[in-house]
Parts: sequence; structure tokens; C-alpha cells
Amino acid sequence: MTSLNKELVFPILQFLEEERFTESVHKMVKLTMIARVTDGLPLAEGLDDGRDIRDVEFYKQQVKALFKNLSRGQNEPSRMSVETGPYIFHYIIEGRVCYLTMCDRAYPKKLAFQYLEDLKNEFERVNGAQIETAARPYAFIKFDTFIQKTKKLYQDTQTQRNISKLNDELYEVHQIMTRNVQEVLGVGEKLDQVSQMSSRLTSESRIYADKARDLNRQALIRKWAPVAIVLGVVFLLFWVKNKLW
Repeated sequence: MTSLNKELVFPILQFLEEERFTESVHKMVKLTMIARVTDGLPLAEGLDDGRDIRDVEFYKQQVKALFKNLSRGQNEPSRMSVETGPYIFHYIIEGRVCYLTMCDRAYPKKLAFQYLEDLKNEFERVNGAQIETAARPYAFIKFDTFIQKTKKLYQDTQTQRNISKLNDELYEVHQIMTRNVQEVLGVGEKLDQVSQMSSRLTSESRIYADKARDLNRQALIRKWAPVAIVLGVVFLLFWVKNKLW
């Protein structure tokens, strides 16, 4: 290759490589959060996640709402994808812990779930014995180091490593359900409404029962009060008569 050709070709190749990397970064993992399913307690999350996302707090609130739904004991699948705006949540539940990530919709589903599997395996290995006894939020925040290191491995979808994972026929994600976030959270809201209605009806039933008992007492008083008065007067007259005689 001549010097002139090198000067022309190398910048083009460099530009294409930068474009490929930029595209892969655009599709990468955006948020990662780990929580205990039994009570929704957040255990760890990626501290550097979400800096390039507008309204990142909005999506974090959605994640917390999802964890809250799961803590209610709803019969949700152990693996599911949930669409939200331009992004998609993927989560897996293992050992009463939920591992969740948010990606661009264009990011390969298979890579997202393999990323979560890597996090799950390491988190169980390092913190498994302490999960049930954790009492404060983000008790395992140091796990962020592993999150960031693993996320970098999955950042570029075109690396040989990730291409091999995409071609792994033993790991299938076609059966994993995909739902809309409004649908998923709406179920929780409806359950809340049912729970509130049930509590209100129970409270109203107690009030009604108390009122019914009061009315019964008042009815008994009205029914037997005249008899009691007559008997009292008769007893009084009998007592006075005995005293006078």
C-alpha cells in the first residue's frame, strides 16, 4: 500500500471503527439495580449508571415500583422484559433476589440476560450468606465495582466475545415474556385499589356492627324500661307499706 493510500484509508477505517463503537455504546446497558424480592429492599446498583439519560430519576422510580410489585408476592415470571419509553427493563429473579437492568431497545436481549446472569452468579458467590440479614438499603454497594467491570465487557456488541454469546444456541431468550410498564405497574395499582377498598369495607363493616349493637341496646332499653319502672314502683309501694304497718 502506498503512502498516499495509507493516508486515505487509515482515517476512513478509524472513522468507521469510531462509528461502530459509538453505535454499540448507544445500545448498551443504562441502569443496573439489585433488590431483595421479599420486601423490595435495594441491595446494590451501578453508581455511574444513567448519567447520559434524561429523566433518569423517573426510570429509577419505575424500577422501585416494579420491585414493590414483586414484594407483594405477585405471580410474575422469574424472567421478564418490560418496555418503557425508548428503553426496556430486563430482570431475573433467583434466590429471592431480583437483578434488573435497563437498556436501549436495540440492545440484544440475549446479551442483556447473560449480563444479568453474570451479576447473579457473582453476587450469590460473594454476598449470598448475607442477603436475608441485610437491614439497610444498599448494604452491598461495593458490588458496584463488579457491575462496572462487567458492564464494560457487554458495552460493545461487536466484540468476538459478545458475538459468540449471541450465537450461543444453548442460551435462548425467545420464551421470555415482554410487557409494557403501564400494564405491569397498572396491575399493582389495581391491587392497591382492591386492598384499599377491602380495608375500607372492613372498617365500614366494623362501624356498622358497632352501630347495630348500639341500636339493639337502645331497642332493648325502650322495650323493657317501662316494665322495669312498673316493677320498681310496685316494689317501692310494697316496701313503704311494710314500713308503715
